[in-house]
Amino acid sequence: MTLQILWFVLIAVLFLGYFLLEGFDFGVGVLSPFLSKDDDEEVSEKKRRVVLNTIGPFWDGNEVWLITAGGALFASFPEWYATLFSGFYLALFIILLALIVRNVAIEFRSKIHTKKWRRTWDVFFFVGSLLPAILWGVAFANIVQGVDIDAQKNVLTPLWGLLNPYALLGGLATLLLFTLHGAFFVALKTAGVVRESAMKAIRYLAIPTILVAAAFGLWTQIAHGKGWTWAALAVAALALIAAVAMGWIGREGWAFSLNMVAVTGVVALLFGSLYPYLMPTTLEGGYGLTIFNSSSSQYTLTIMTIAAAVMTPIVIAYQAWSFWVFRKRITTADIPANLGLAVKAD
Repeated sequence: MTLQILWFVLIAVLFLGYFLLEGFDFGVGVLSPFLSKDDDEEVSEKKRRVVLNTIGPFWDGNEVWLITAGGALFASFPEWYATLFSGFYLALFIILLALIVRNVAIEFRSKIHTKKWRRTWDVFFFVGSLLPAILWGVAFANIVQGVDIDAQKNVLTPLWGLLNPYALLGGLATLLLFTLHGAFFVALKTAGVVRESAMKAIRYLAIPTILVAAAFGLWTQIAHGKGWTWAALAVAALALIAAVAMGWIGREGWAFSLNMVAVTGVVALLFGSLYPYLMPTTLEGGYGLTIFNSSSSQYTLTIMTIAAAVMTPIVIAYQAWSFWVFRKRITTADIPANLGLAVKAD
């Protein structure tokens, strides 16, 4: 039972790492069309390159957390993995497709130097960032709230049943939190006109994010929370307000760090409200999955724990090193003039 609880916590930590790191990637993608606006096409392209370059060294490494979370989910709680991925198949497929399109857009937009080509992939980059930012919130809200799971562990809730008011509010909350997270990151990683645009975005996003996140957090706590999760909600709320205040006065380093604390509080609230369930059922006579009736054997969990103890510090150390190496702020002056605005014959 100790290892089952441990791996429930570790799954939460893996998703937390993904949301903290990939969250600002999503936010940068959502903000990219707005941060690169300019009447001069060459200046606009330079701004787009600056915005994209802020996440260039990090985005593929950030996705490792999702791959690891999926693998750990499969190995530690196989019944949770099977029920979740079969019942939420279409929603998770849309997320996966959006991530593929987004990653291809990052790699392909500079392959042909025409405005139409680049604008097309910029749209894919935006959409591929927007959809996962919404759908992850929808998915986790439904997991916490519960769906119709029958005695054979099949999810009977249709796709449109997942689009209920609570889940849609969760999707809007994660979209705003990730977008604000991306605005803090761009402000932290850039200087000049792009940073000024990011600061404006922070001011526009501040109040809506606080209101929507507060509504979702209170709904979660009142409907599904436990006594101690009030603390997680309070930490998330105070950290988000402090992050906005720091962003408002131009202290983007503090703002970004505090927003990470806010996201941590939200994840703690969701997983804390879920425990000890993995997927509660809302069907009378159904089968709710818990950490105790859906886990792998003790031997499997022991081997996984040893592997995690060895590999996790290595992954964290590598990512910390990469952030340190690429810590320099980026400006439009770093982008070459006339960057691929002419058509190339080949």
